[in-house]
Amino acid sequence: MKNLYRLLIVMMATVTATAAIAAQVDQSAALKALQRTNTVLIDVRTEQEFAEGALPGATRIETENLAERIAAIAPDKDAPVVLYCRSGRRAEAAQDLLQELGYSQVINAGGYQDLNGLVPLR
Repeated sequence: MKNLYRLLIVMMATVTATAAIAAQVDQSAALKALQRTNTVLIDVRTEQEFAEGALPGATRIETENLAERIAAIAPDKDAPVVLYCRSGRRAEAAQDLLQELGYSQVINAGGYQDLNGLVPLR
């Protein structure tokens, strides 16, 4: 019984650590994913922020509208979805939402300023 208890604690710690890692910004994974043709790039910033500059090929969907619009933009839940915003915070919330909706490859790329110039033309 003691071993079973220890195993459950280790498993819970692993799940918690995995969830924490998944929510972090991963710019290198995002840039790698953007080299694939089926990757969807979503900007979750406001209309004004988007108008001031956006990454090539990005579709703007604010996080509060994401659940109702994502199926039209990314019907394949197994295709990579790369998210960005101003700092990575709103992209993190959008990442959590998309994962709850069943999207399996959602990457928080972080902030626009950090990515600008690094993303290839799509």
